[in-house]
Amino acid sequence: MAEHPRKAALRGWLKAWEIEAIQAEACQQSRILSHLLALTYDSDVLVSWRAVEAYGLAAAQVANKDAQLVRNHLRRLIWLLSDESGSIGWRAPELIGETLLHCHTVFQDYIPILVALLDMEEQDAVHFRAGYLWAIGRVAQVIGEQVQGSIPYILPCLHEHIPQIRGLAAWSIGRVAPGLARDQLTRMLDDGDTFLFYQNQELRLTTVAELARHALARSSP
Repeated sequence: MAEHPRKAALRGWLKAWEIEAIQAEACQQSRILSHLLALTYDSDVLVSWRAVEAYGLAAAQVANKDAQLVRNHLRRLIWLLSDESGSIGWRAPELIGETLLHCHTVFQDYIPILVALLDMEEQDAVHFRAGYLWAIGRVAQVIGEQVQGSIPYILPCLHEHIPQIRGLAAWSIGRVAPGLARDQLTRMLDDGDTFLFYQNQELRLTTVAELARHALARSSP
């Protein structure tokens, strides 16, 4: 089956990170959110991550015209995380986070919902916890005081056996509550376990220690 031409164009813009073109398209075509959601399942992992970031920026443009449509998308993302959907929303936590990063004043009521989603069943944690931690860290860049309720869920993740979860827990706690967990973060400075981390439109291999170091730097006087 041939790919939808708009989706194909979006993939090209994501590869080149032509975000202005994507935002301009969002001003004209609200279905861009559905196409970007589909691209978060792309086999090219960098395209998938860039689709996540672009989704939040596009959602801000769409919300200027039709906030209810974006709200409907947020509801669908939450549904994609439910047992009823089969928990198929692999990037849903990140998409919710990116939407709230750029539209937090419009969708204030979804901030506590994002925090509450961290309280997940253990069988879901392996699929979604890293995404939630990344989403909380992103949102905390602009409204850290409103996601303080995530702290009791983040702190235990500093001791997780999965490097990505430990690293993202360090990264997010450094944004949610700079100065907290200094002892735990200091002990992580020797943690050389690696994982792929998305930041500034790129995927790079990082270590748990590197993200712990950055978190500690944020808490320095």
